[in-house]
Amino acid sequence: MAARDDILTRPQIDAALADLPDWRYRLGGLVTVFKTPTAAGALGLIAAVGRLAEERDHHPDLDWRYNRVFIRFSSHDVDGEVTARDTGAAASVSKAAAAAGAEAQPGLYRTVDIGIDTPDADGISEVWRVALGYRRGRFGNLVDPYGRGPGVSFEQAPAPDGNRLHVDIHRSKAESGAALEKTAATGALMNSDHAPERVVVTDAQGNRLCLCTEEGHGPDL
Repeated sequence: MAARDDILTRPQIDAALADLPDWRYRLGGLVTVFKTPTAAGALGLIAAVGRLAEERDHHPDLDWRYNRVFIRFSSHDVDGEVTARDTGAAASVSKAAAAAGAEAQPGLYRTVDIGIDTPDADGISEVWRVALGYRRGRFGNLVDPYGRGPGVSFEQAPAPDGNRLHVDIHRSKAESGAALEKTAATGALMNSDHAPERVVVTDAQGNRLCLCTEEGHGPDL
């Protein structure tokens, strides 16, 4: 079991990422996508990542989509935060990817969460946790223990309106500009009061979503 003081602060994470151009910080983890020339190349990269994970006894969440491999490193024994084990593993995987002729495309890694506006999170969170088979996260949110489904967060709203559910779409700040421009071009209402942490988007029927970045997120240490 790792100690809490193993958790890297946001300044430490940002400093480490300066030497890890293939990777981005995302909600307690380091994420990226590698594109290989062929599907067989992706399988070879997955095998290489598996060997590195076994050698380090530190295993990522990994998803294979034809010739792209989606990877996320996080230290689950400290409530899903980033430690030096994650930055070291990320560096090793980048070397393996380069050797396989893979191209890093970290901007493709999106994370989608469900936000629920409520005046009483304790009164409803257990229903959602049990129905989804999730566990409680460090900040009162709900997370899929297998990293497959979207997270669920409960946002304090003393007087929620009729539209209590919204979707949070997380991208890295470095790649968020194009998404914001394309979304604005659809004619949606864009509220940038809390940018760059999030921009609240409202469609023509009043449905909301938030385009979020890593700004304002990270261990408070």
